[in-house]
Amino acid sequence: MKPTHMILLLLCLFTMVIPPTINAESLEDVKVAIIIDDFGGDVKGVHDFFQTKIPITVAVMPFLEQSKKQAELAHSLGLEVMIHLPLQPKKGKSSWLGPNPITKDLSLTEVKKRVVQAIESVPHAKGMNNHMGSLIVEDEAIMRVILETAKEYNLYFIDSGTAPNSVIPRLAEELGVPWGMRDIFLDDTHSSSSHVYKQMNKLVKVAERKGHAIGIGHVGVKGDATVKGVTEAVKSLKQKNVKIVPASHLLQSKIDKSPENFWHGYLLIDSCLKNS
Repeated sequence: MKPTHMILLLLCLFTMVIPPTINAESLEDVKVAIIIDDFGGDVKGVHDFFQTKIPITVAVMPFLEQSKKQAELAHSLGLEVMIHLPLQPKKGKSSWLGPNPITKDLSLTEVKKRVVQAIESVPHAKGMNNHMGSLIVEDEAIMRVILETAKEYNLYFIDSGTAPNSVIPRLAEELGVPWGMRDIFLDDTHSSSSHVYKQMNKLVKVAERKGHAIGIGHVGVKGDATVKGVTEAVKSLKQKNVKIVPASHLLQSKIDKSPENFWHGYLLIDSCLKNS
């Protein structure tokens, strides 16, 4: 074999063994969903979040004075709405749950009734997540009723991650309910905007590793700090090639994911940058 032929053969073999370098721009965009819980009342952060134009997913507590009004407003702004379903925790005050929560002492018939009423209380909802609920998410009988009802209404379910032995992932898979799991809590009752900013950066790192991630924050006592921290962090997402999407866009579901039906993360980040 001629030397030139030998060189060509070696080059061909080398390129077969060593995979080509992948251009980062050819990879699918990294995606995050930012779910903000506890809408439905007149509390800190509600109106500020609506004004930021950040494409959050709005989790509305059912049965509150402004539940329907805020769900309608969120929908009119192009935001995805979900039901923030109150479930009994292992510890905590019953007053934290709000009206008509799902508790351990209810019959399964009453559980079903309350879930349906919660769905009717929050118009335009595409999914659910749990408000508190460390006790109930480990109860297979009650969670089966909740997830079966979610399936009847074509809703997804996001496990907020309040209990280590949650049955939600297993039951959702069994029943064919689209589901996801919270990756990062963005805030807590003692949060500052700088803490929320750091948590947003952690969310991005999880998303860069997995391809996507779900963060959960709250309106309420520290709602203004959450708004500020999220808004500041959002400014850097475009440079990191991270897109904010509705929670449903991270799940295998039949919910319409066409761009014209939802805000596009990049466009909104541009708007935030220009208005900052």
